[in-house]
Amino acid sequence: MPPVAEDRSCRSLPLQAVSRLLDTLDKPLMVADRGGSLLLVNTRARRCLEFQGFKETDDPNLFSDLLKLDAAGIFRQVENGEHEVSVQMGAAEKKIAARIQWIPECDWLVVEMENRTDGHASADPGTQPTVQELLQEREITYRNLLAAYLKLQEVNRQKTVFLASAAHELKTPLAVIKGYYDLLLAGSLGRLTDKQRDILEESKDSCERLVRLVSMFLNYSALESGKLVLQLRENDLRDCLDELSKRWGEAFQRKGVRLEANIDPSIPTFRFDYQKVQQVAANLLDNALKHTPKGGMVSLRAAPHFWERRVATMMPIEERRRFRLPRPNSAEVSVKDSGVGIPAEHHQEIFEDFVRVDRNTSGMGLGLAIAKRLIQAHRGKIWVESDPQGGSRFTFLLPMDQG
Repeated sequence: MPPVAEDRSCRSLPLQAVSRLLDTLDKPLMVADRGGSLLLVNTRARRCLEFQGFKETDDPNLFSDLLKLDAAGIFRQVENGEHEVSVQMGAAEKKIAARIQWIPECDWLVVEMENRTDGHASADPGTQPTVQELLQEREITYRNLLAAYLKLQEVNRQKTVFLASAAHELKTPLAVIKGYYDLLLAGSLGRLTDKQRDILEESKDSCERLVRLVSMFLNYSALESGKLVLQLRENDLRDCLDELSKRWGEAFQRKGVRLEANIDPSIPTFRFDYQKVQQVAANLLDNALKHTPKGGMVSLRAAPHFWERRVATMMPIEERRRFRLPRPNSAEVSVKDSGVGIPAEHHQEIFEDFVRVDRNTSGMGLGLAIAKRLIQAHRGKIWVESDPQGGSRFTFLLPMDQG
């Protein structure tokens, strides 16, 4: 409060004018006389009193009802020169710090209140939630989030079940159609003209794309439901990739893209799932064929590789180089194309479900996602390297020490 001039008494000021003045301040203020009767209470102070449980119709005494202190004791302090004292008013769980200042000219006590919960000043007590209210709000938010998460999980499960059912329903008729195409093209049901043969070959190509799509859906549903089981047996990776390159040779020839297969003969036999690894390589070849223009080239390469995995306790670099085993512990397989490269910002997301960087190509965006999951199931690693002007190179590692 500003000091009052000595030649003028505060009692001559109209209380209504002083009350309007106090309401303009942003601090809770009360004015009381020597007996503790409240003369003026501004708006913010009323909120503090309501927060303490006092109604607007109540007329509490400053000393006996609010401060719970002896009036004589307070006046002894302020009259001895201590014009400000800090006391606690209210219950323990609703503490309000009250700073008291005495104005001797008027014989008034000006009380400034401040809500405190942990020893530090806080905002208007009428707007501050209690700890119990905050805990209840957090519990409600947690329950709502959990319910939303469970609902999304159920929707995702139903989607997976639907995809699996649809794929199973399509698998058998597509196999029958493909068998008839093979009979017709082999000439078992009669001689074909060149035009008829071209039409049948194009139809067979479309049927094979559908078969691959159905197979992709089945693999995806198995991965999503956690029902994937690897058939780990001693297999020859050279036979696996050679068979695949011969199977895809016709599709590359029809598009006018050259396919080169370079499989290192020194790769030893080791335990892996023949069909799943072939599926991974097929997905990479399919992706390369889609993004390579006519006249381009795709190379499939495989070679032994030493995979230096990171471990918690690692020897210094010099010792690791000195004692490094010369025998490879993994096989490195890569598919490189000469098509349009992939921007660096998409190198991670292209392995996610239903992601297609190039919207102009066909497909559902599942091939690379399935390849990543199958390689991870083998405890392997897959990544992409790409130059925007020089194509892309997808590489995966298969450890040879499968248990």
